[in-house]
Amino acid sequence: MATSDIVAAEAGKTWLGHPRGLFLLFFAEMWERFSYYGMRAILIFYLTKHFLFGEEQAYLLYGAYTSLVYITPVIGGYLADRFLGPRKAVMVGGVFIAIGHILIAVTEGPGGQVPLFLNGFYLALASIIVGTGFLKANISVLVGELYPRDDHRRDPGFSIFYMGINMGGMLGPIVCGLLGELWGWSWGFGAAGVGMILGLIVFVWLKPWLLGKGEPPAPQQLRQPAVAGLSQEWTIYVGAALGIFAIWGIIRYAELLGFTLLGFSALTVAYILWRTVGTLGKVDRDRMFAALFLIALNPLFWGLFEQTGSSLNIFTDRNVDRSILGWEVPASLFQSVNSIFIILFAPLFAVLWTLLDKRRLEPSSPAKFGIGLILCGAGFLVLVAGAAMAGANLTPVIFVILIYLLHTMAELCFSPVGLSAMTRLSVSNMVGLVMGTWFLAMAAGNFIAGLIAQATGSGEAGNTAQVLDVYSRIGWFSIVVGGLVLLVSPYVKRMMHLDQIANREEQA
Repeated sequence: MATSDIVAAEAGKTWLGHPRGLFLLFFAEMWERFSYYGMRAILIFYLTKHFLFGEEQAYLLYGAYTSLVYITPVIGGYLADRFLGPRKAVMVGGVFIAIGHILIAVTEGPGGQVPLFLNGFYLALASIIVGTGFLKANISVLVGELYPRDDHRRDPGFSIFYMGINMGGMLGPIVCGLLGELWGWSWGFGAAGVGMILGLIVFVWLKPWLLGKGEPPAPQQLRQPAVAGLSQEWTIYVGAALGIFAIWGIIRYAELLGFTLLGFSALTVAYILWRTVGTLGKVDRDRMFAALFLIALNPLFWGLFEQTGSSLNIFTDRNVDRSILGWEVPASLFQSVNSIFIILFAPLFAVLWTLLDKRRLEPSSPAKFGIGLILCGAGFLVLVAGAAMAGANLTPVIFVILIYLLHTMAELCFSPVGLSAMTRLSVSNMVGLVMGTWFLAMAAGNFIAGLIAQATGSGEAGNTAQVLDVYSRIGWFSIVVGGLVLLVSPYVKRMMHLDQIANREEQA
């Protein structure tokens, strides 16, 4: 059967009122997030307990890795926009991620900072980072391509997609955390690699569900010779493989990442502004400025939220009573609590936004961001209050659960809404780049998260007061900024020109 016939046969089929391709992307992203969050749950413990890094250096490496994971989608988004298309980019990204996880599993070594095994670990991280650059932004672009710009199913659709992310985020820490902490690190990282391979199988098998979306913009050009007889497509793949070694060098000198990130961010934003001011009409220009406003809030939110995998993870391991029904729960398993709450609450939020939209009461995207920042700050203050009530005793585990609950509600006001807004506000020939910039801002947030974690000094015995002082200050700061965002949200909403959003024509 011809490709066009397959697409036509699939076009009218929906699940729960949404295109079936949404659920293909749901499961593909679920397995990718299984691998990422499973690894993230045990990474800080792997660095401190296997390689025997001090907490300060471990936080730096953790922040460098999670930052680079969000920097490379800018490049991956650009390559998909210009050459590969989102579908091919997602496919090759999954291959690099799977290779990286398997490489970590087979290069565990005897422990301690043995150069051979440590550099093998850095090389594996670099492969995962390159793969995430191709996959992360572009799978969200594919979700956006399944819906018209003015389709009111977009935000609920992204909330459903976000459930897929968090199904993986729930299962990954449980499976990889238990295997890694109780059986051996290589078992945990190996399971993460198997998860990514399963995601690739699903993505290839159910490709027709995408209805032909995400294909290369110029397929014939992609097959033309480019360098040394290689086609343009394979030149990109070989370049990505060589890029692994460049990132390997950056990871080895993680303390320089802040300067690299600052320079790369400045160049990217300058390029977007140049394209926005120089080539777009007023409506699209205003929308791009609104998108940049939302992107600018990303580093603050993720700098606070991403304490989860670093300082909050160490705090939970050392300062929280983790005994539940007589079992001392491994600290890494608490990384799944956020995702469990996402799974429970994402459908409710999707329904809530739909009901409010029907009554014309739904908060705008900027207003949702302000609410998210307020909830994020409140989460830290709840944990601080709980620790204060415990005094010299271990903090009751309920307060860790509560910070995850409030942060989950904040995330649901922030992340799926932001993903939807980026695909809605971007012009068609910049959507991959803008989505990549969204993740670049998240990279800045992850680097900031590493600096905040270092400021807590949470790895030092008896330093609980310093951790709580930092948490108190960042909690109040987030609440104040969230309030200010709520105040300016009506002005940003006007810049989004939602009444004209159905018009896909680019204004010269």
